[in-house]
Amino acid sequence: MTGHGGGSDSTGQVRRSRLSEYAEYTEATEPAAVSDEDAIRHRRRAFQAVIGEFRRTPVLVPVDDDEVPLTADHGGLRWILAFSNEAALARFAVARGEGEREWAYQRVLGARLLDAAVPAVEVPCGVALDAGSGDEGVLFPPVTGIVPDAAALDRSAGEARR
Repeated sequence: MTGHGGGSDSTGQVRRSRLSEYAEYTEATEPAAVSDEDAIRHRRRAFQAVIGEFRRTPVLVPVDDDEVPLTADHGGLRWILAFSNEAALARFAVARGEGEREWAYQRVLGARLLDAAVPAVEVPCGVALDAGSGDEGVLFPPVTGIVPDAAALDRSAGEARR
């Protein structure tokens, strides 16, 4: 893999993403005996915190020879693939059977992906963080509150996409 910056600290150990640590924290602190409505509000607040952390965090975005981000189509949407660290990208590469090849990537702030890259795609698009990492993966779908309104699928029906 190539890119800007390493994925390990001075001891050679792979750094964990703050996003995965936050996700573990929110699971551990979710109220046990609450109403469904309270649980929904709590999960929304927790997800908003995850979105905020993602927006502030540099992630790795695999690119092709023309520096175009790697995407995948699933469920009628296009997903820009992003990874919290080199280990997560390596797991994805191995899962695809492409662990032996070199993977070029760019380090990009999550906010730049959501605010600039998603709207630049000509079809409905979101961001998939750590695809292939099991429960550690997070999807940021193209909805209001996550992407700009012009790229959101759930904006009012009267507004047309480009």
